[in-house]
Parts: sequence; structure tokens; C-alpha cells
Amino acid sequence: MSLRPQSSAARVLFTLDGPWQFQPDPDDVGEAAGWTGGLPAPRPIAVPASWNEQYGDLVHFFGAGWYQTRLDLPPRAPNSVAQLHIGSAFYRCDVWLDGEYLGGAEGGYLPAIFALGERARPGSRLVVRVDGRLSPTTVPSAGQPSDPRDVFASFDQQFPRVGFDFFPYCGIHRPVRVTVLPEHHLTDLTVVTDPEGSDGVRVRVRVERSDARPCTLRLSLCGQELTMALARQHDEATIGLTAPRLWSLETPTLHDLRAELWDGPHLLDSYQLPVGLRWVELRDGLLLLNGRPVRLRGFGKHEDFPISGRGLVQAVNVRDFDLLRWCGANSFRTTHYPYSEELLDLADQLGVLVIGETPAVGLWFGEGWERRLERCQELTAGLIARDKNRPSVIIWSLANEPMSDRPAAEPFFARLFACARALDPTRPLMLVSWRGVEEAAYAHADILGLNRYAGWYSEQGQIERGVARLKAELSAIHAHYGKPVMLTEFGAEAIPGLHAAPPEMFSEEYQAALIAAYLDTTEALPFVIGEHVWNFADFRANQHTTRVGGLNHKGVFTRDRRPKLGAHLLRKRWRGDTDGSPPTLLPA
Repeated sequence: MSLRPQSSAARVLFTLDGPWQFQPDPDDVGEAAGWTGGLPAPRPIAVPASWNEQYGDLVHFFGAGWYQTRLDLPPRAPNSVAQLHIGSAFYRCDVWLDGEYLGGAEGGYLPAIFALGERARPGSRLVVRVDGRLSPTTVPSAGQPSDPRDVFASFDQQFPRVGFDFFPYCGIHRPVRVTVLPEHHLTDLTVVTDPEGSDGVRVRVRVERSDARPCTLRLSLCGQELTMALARQHDEATIGLTAPRLWSLETPTLHDLRAELWDGPHLLDSYQLPVGLRWVELRDGLLLLNGRPVRLRGFGKHEDFPISGRGLVQAVNVRDFDLLRWCGANSFRTTHYPYSEELLDLADQLGVLVIGETPAVGLWFGEGWERRLERCQELTAGLIARDKNRPSVIIWSLANEPMSDRPAAEPFFARLFACARALDPTRPLMLVSWRGVEEAAYAHADILGLNRYAGWYSEQGQIERGVARLKAELSAIHAHYGKPVMLTEFGAEAIPGLHAAPPEMFSEEYQAALIAAYLDTTEALPFVIGEHVWNFADFRANQHTTRVGGLNHKGVFTRDRRPKLGAHLLRKRWRGDTDGSPPTLLPA
């Protein structure tokens, strides 16, 4: 994974966001017909954004779609390196420049990076084919054969038929950029903070670069400078700091780590990385940040908004963090895939904790599970490589609601968790399951995530019975595994404006009453380290008899971010007041 694109004294960055040209390819004939060199009948389209909500005829189009734009790079320094970065294209993308194939990438939620080499010239045509089709072998998946062992068999009746309960948006969803690097450049930085003594820290910096050419590394952090000779492609340096300002919920201080490569008096490369000095650990059943207990309260979310679909909209991200803080939330989980780097920038800046989750939602363990394991290992490695330096990201979640009632599930997760621990031993690992105490893969996780909808999907309309079941299940899980437990999803659908007294299902009152009863239950259990309401905001789902208007209405905010009674209930509990005015966004 290359470093995130940025401009510096040695690097140049260009954005290709804006209007592109687009042509759907429902019969998948584009490559054979020569569309790699240019589209015969394109229409305008916005990038980044999903294609499904930009045109009426594309709402339920999940096949191959072709994008093209003009690429004009100014003259480059000799031997410089040009790279194309596509932040997210769901599900697979393939790229051509002036008809020459640059490569492809699969997965949809992590950056795809392509070397432009010397091919780019003024007026070059960049063509990107995005294929939104999912299959039983992809992660996430669709179209797997029905089996009574797989709990989500009812998904067979939804449209479109996929193995998860949210809309499978397609398109280029995050920024497209070109970065021009010097010939000899940094390729990766890994920063780890360890406590040292009563008030100091030791910051370990692993440096990787494009080659082993002898040069000098200069690091600067918090006024401390370190200079060392490099003769290998990767090396590690340590910087000791006394009484630095730590990153925390209350004071999310970011320090700039500057890394430079020098050849005598000549600057070869320069990169600046925001660093939050903090450490995370589990001890005595508690989640600790910088040695202090923290309880997670917040939400599951989705990248979802009208018109843009899953596409990045910076204003929506800013508003969402404002509303998170308005509620008094301190965290969220990136359900059920990695979110944009731009959103995580805000989490770093504002002191919001993040559980980073892979796209392994609704995993099934039938035929071909070995290939899905390979994909999950690749996606886990990609997520860790991208977000390992973010202070806000404190836990890795390796899967959500796997259909794990099959013999292959436990060895599958044994290998996946071992892979993640080898890549990052500094963060706890989580598995989020619906199965409760019967989830054998819990044995491999550090934190046990439970999704539970008693009082909604079961014990319908009976909140008191639902929370009694919840308490018994949570206690049984902890007694069996002896590990911290987190209630990772709970909630009820509330149709905006629907009211009932006494509370009845689908009313705003019922949603608020269920949330309150769940919190009363879990907050009294010392082994529960937090609760995330499902969901922050209503989001687009697949058409089904339980999805009124094609939306999942479990949000405490509407899809356009208007609060329901549940949001006001959470504000009262988490902030201790009922004042409706939103707080200032920036931390004090």
C-alpha cells in the first residue's frame, strides 16, 4: 500500500474529480467492441458518486459501467513516477490509458493504485470499467445457493438478491487522483506509540522506500529531530518524547511527523503524516485508552445519502460528526466496510473513536470458502495498511454476522485472526456475530460483538421480554468466553412522524423506548464495554416486505439527517440535557 497521495516539496497532486463521461454496458460487450480506447455514446456523470441515483434507468443496474475522462499532466521531471489512485470503485475496476491496459483491482472499498509510467501525455484518455456484479466467490457475496444452515435465507426474496441488508451501490465512490513522485521516494510509514515511564512515550517509526539507494533520513516530531543513514529499503527509528500532548477523546491532538529523504544537500522526497500519540489495550476486562477506561457509545453507520448514494460528500461527513457530538456519542463502527479516508480525517481531528470493519459481511462457508478466506485476508491486510496510523481507529472488526453454522467457519476465522494479529499486534480484534454463545469463532477474538434485536425481530412488540432475553444472552456469552462483550447492534425501525401511545412497533416512541430499555440493561453489566445503536441514519436497503419505501428505518435520524425521538433520547442520556441546539463542531 502506497502512502496516501499528498502535495509536498517533492510531490505533486492532481484531482480528477468532477464530471466524467459514462456508458452502461448491460450486455458486457464493451471490451470486445473497443471501448477501452473511448466510449461510443457516453453521457455525463458525477465522480465521485454512485451511478444508481444519478439516472433513473440505472437505479437497479449492477453490471459493468464504463467511465472516461481527459488526463492532462504537465511536463514531469525526468525519472519521476506517476500513479493513479482510485479511492473506491465498487466492485471491480479495470483501467486503460489511451487504450493500453494498466491493471485491475477487486474489492470496492479500498484504494486501487496504478502506475502510469511514461504513457500519459497531454490529452490522454483515461477509461475505467467498473463492474458491480457480485457472486458467491466475492466478498461481500451474492447469489449463493440457499441452505437451511444459513440464517439469512429470507434474503433470497429481496431485490436485488445479495447476501447483506443494504443497497449494493455501484460506481466510483471516492476521489480519483494522480500523484507525481520523485524517482527515489518513501512508500510507507508505520507509527506506533508505546508508553515509557510515568509521562513519556516512545514513538517507533518504520520507514519503507522505493529502493535501497544510500541516503539520509530526517524525521521531525514534536520539536525532536532524528537523522540516520539508510542503506536498506526499510528501516526503523525511535523517537523518545517527554510529557507530550496525547491524543484522547477530550484533546484529540495531532502532531505532524515529517519524513524526508536527502542525498547530501539535495532533497529526494518529503512526506508529512498527522500522528496522534495514544495507545490502546484490554486489561481486566476493560478497554483502555492511554491507560484510562473508556466506554464506547455511538452507532453503526452507512455511507449513504440521497442522490450521491455511497459517493463521498464532504458536507455530509461534517454534518454527521456534528450530529454525533450533538447526541453525545464518542464512537462508531464502519459497518460493513472501510469508510472514506476523508471521513476518518474528521474522526482523527475531532476525537471520535472508530471500529474499522472489513467488507466481510454475511460470510458464508459453503463451497469455495478457501477462496473467500484468501479475499478476506487480502482485504484485512489492505484495511490495516490504509488505516494503521490513525489514532481514531482503535479496534479491527474482521467480520459482521457470518453464517457460521458450518464446520469450515471456525478454522476459517482461526487463520483470519492470526493474519490480522501478525499485521497489527497493537489493536484488539473483534468479531461481530448474531449467534451469541454458539459462535465458536469468538474463541479467536479479543472483543465479542453481539448484534441483537430482541423486541424487534423476536419478542415483537414486547420490549420487557426482549431485554430479559438480552441480559441472559450477554451473561451467558461472558460466562462462557470470559472476554469483554460489546453490544454492536440493537434498535427498531421508526417511520418518521409515526406516533403511538402506548408505544407500538414502527412508531418513534417504540424505537426510543427500546433503546432506553437496552441501555438500562447493558449499562448495569460490568463486562459490557459499550453499545452502538443500529443505525445512525435511515439508509437505502433492498426491496423487501420489511423495508418501507426501500429504506431501513432503524436510524435515529432520517436519511436527510432530521432527528427522531430516539436521537433526543440518546442526547438526554449521553449528554445529560435536552437542549436542542447543536454543539460547536470543533473541540475546545
